[in-house]
Amino acid sequence: MDLSWFGMQKIKVLFVCMGNICRSPTAEGVFRQLVREEGLSAYFEVDSAGVSGGHAGQAPDPRTQAAAKERGIDLAKLRARKVDESDFAYFDYILAMDRDNLAYLQHKCPPELGHKLGLLLSHAPALGLDEVPDPYYGARNGFARVLELVWLGSAALLENLRAQHELR
Repeated sequence: MDLSWFGMQKIKVLFVCMGNICRSPTAEGVFRQLVREEGLSAYFEVDSAGVSGGHAGQAPDPRTQAAAKERGIDLAKLRARKVDESDFAYFDYILAMDRDNLAYLQHKCPPELGHKLGLLLSHAPALGLDEVPDPYYGARNGFARVLELVWLGSAALLENLRAQHELR
């Protein structure tokens, strides 16, 4: 659906982590799923990227894909990419998974666009956490924990965006 006909542009959300193979593709997949379940896909454009380009072109980590698959989310078609300078102007919301990634974004972002930056878990303050931990070098169950945190943060984000943009 072309929303410009109704005078509304899509809400563009970018999730960011270190290499774009664990946390941010999980957030992209989870948020897309939640948006789809709510019948709001026409209102959103969702993507993910990394602050590092070391994994550019690669699919998400197999452990990330396995954790997502257990919740019915297929990440196999996603490919890692590095945050681009144009992303700051293009996306409405740029949400980092941790403070280090947020600091990188704040350093690269033009000052007049800094209001677009934040942490995903800031939308779910009841969790008592503001960072999604990087599971890459940890135990396998870290990927399930990331999925759970991302799910809760994404659900809260969607609720906040629905209210802010008056989406029914």
